[in-house]
Amino acid sequence: MSNIKLLLGDCLNKLKDLDDNSIDSVVTDPPYGLSFMGKKWDYDVPAQEIWEECIRVIKPGGYLLAFAGSRTYHRMAVRIEDAGFEIRDQIMWIYGSGFPKSMDISKQIDKREGVEREVIGKTNGSGMTKSNVEQGAQKRNVTEWNVYSNNPVSNLAKEWEGWGTALKPAHEPIVMARKPLSEKTVVDNVLEWGTGGINIDESKIGTQLIKTQGGQKFKGDGIYGKYNNCEESIHIGRFPANIIFDEEAGKILDEQSGITSQGHWSKGKTKGFGEFGGGESLYEGVGPKDKEKGGASRFFYCPKTSKKDRNEGLDGFEEKKQDLSRKEGKVGGDNPRNRGVNKRKNYHPTVKPTDLMLYLIRLVTPNGGTILDPFMGSGSTGKASVRGGFDFIGIEREDEYMKIAEARIQYEIECTNKKNKYKQIDLFEMR
Repeated sequence: MSNIKLLLGDCLNKLKDLDDNSIDSVVTDPPYGLSFMGKKWDYDVPAQEIWEECIRVIKPGGYLLAFAGSRTYHRMAVRIEDAGFEIRDQIMWIYGSGFPKSMDISKQIDKREGVEREVIGKTNGSGMTKSNVEQGAQKRNVTEWNVYSNNPVSNLAKEWEGWGTALKPAHEPIVMARKPLSEKTVVDNVLEWGTGGINIDESKIGTQLIKTQGGQKFKGDGIYGKYNNCEESIHIGRFPANIIFDEEAGKILDEQSGITSQGHWSKGKTKGFGEFGGGESLYEGVGPKDKEKGGASRFFYCPKTSKKDRNEGLDGFEEKKQDLSRKEGKVGGDNPRNRGVNKRKNYHPTVKPTDLMLYLIRLVTPNGGTILDPFMGSGSTGKASVRGGFDFIGIEREDEYMKIAEARIQYEIECTNKKNKYKQIDLFEMR
């Protein structure tokens, strides 16, 4: 029986109530320290004391995965390391959506010079970016406002046309750390605690076993190959990488790499594909052609995202208006697909895809193990834990987000219980 425990309160205090060496892994999306939306909880990355409590409760060899912002990753990683964790790697989550929070320098020069740009139309905001609409109109509750030309007017503005202050956000780094082993070797530690290793096979990309001598089968796509001259042929998944794409980023990559129709590159010299192609590489391919089709993104995991995932279980919740505006210089590391929406039921600003969280959980957690998320937010890690059959302890400081997390996780519990009548999951709320 899987157990889910949700704790309302400051994580530093709640962590002290957990036993030493009782957690298999920590998978969390903590504040990035970007003062996002002016939220007090995001004024800094989590303190070293919090990570010290995490290393106390996690088992020797247990892994910690913590999302971070691209500008403040170093602060997150250093505090985790100073708490006693070993930094093992950095996983990069790359996404295709996202809007640059960049100030148009030329436009600001015209504004400073007191020059008004040409009005080219009217809009109610539908389909228009904030860079093209009258500043402050939404705050004044204007239902229709002017759309101004992007063409500079003053000579000084023309000199700086095309200059801005920020790049398009397209990735979030994930700190991959491990509590030091208590035993002499990884093998000894795994046998003693069940932690210390990475679940490579269940995290392979496109795992499918067609047939073996035991007749075992898995679903999915994979690579054709033969081993030790055996008659049986199997499909094997690709080794998990420290880069993860979302679907949109995967499509962009495939457009550049081109589509291949073989298990690997053909034997001999093969010309490169895509915008940066043109070179030559020698690769000894395996298996016949036409066993697999796809672009370069098939070498990486592509989690699916949807509004349904975000709002499941929230039918009775009212939509809440969000102010996602930020001043230039306060570029957020949040999930960009959550931006630009005025009203939503799950109004937490940094919701991660459940499929992505489940992939990360399976990567570092033994089957049936216990996951801790000290910064639970709207509960995506808990939802993923239920879906994967793991125990979960989530801590959230804000009551409004706790209510959303409870509803989303409870919905996943009900769906899971319907699918499996014999293995029931309980939700224990500890407030």
